[in-house]
Amino acid sequence: MLNTIRISPASPPAPQGFSDDADRKRLSATALKAFRRLVIQWDLTSQQAAALLGVSVSTWERLKPESVVKTLSQDQMTRISALTGIYKALHLLFVDAMADRWPMLENTGPLFDRRTPVAAMIEGGIPHMLEVRRYVDAVRGGL
Repeated sequence: MLNTIRISPASPPAPQGFSDDADRKRLSATALKAFRRLVIQWDLTSQQAAALLGVSVSTWERLKPESVVKTLSQDQMTRISALTGIYKALHLLFVDAMADRWPMLENTGPLFDRRTPVAAMIEGGIPHMLEVRRYVDAVRGGL
């Protein structure tokens, strides 16, 4: 008689959250590095970068140097996560030059109302950043 081995399905890993201080401390340096690169690729001004990150321009200027490492807030981590998701999805959807220009191009879509995606995300904050991320993912067929 054959022995039956029952394998219980592994539970999926819990989604990464940003409420735990230790997690934020561990992830902040990488998140800031990604955000700095995104700012360069999208050719954002200091004002735009600061507004997207949810900080003052003077705080952004202090965070800009690569040698600076600060533990980011849950809000800041969420913003960077949404923006890097948009960045990645755009690079899957378009060739690099267009992927990096798209956030600064006027858009007639209902999410943007003739504004650039960056301007719309600055005005709408985290909820709008998440909407833009879902929109770009849907356009590329990733939903």
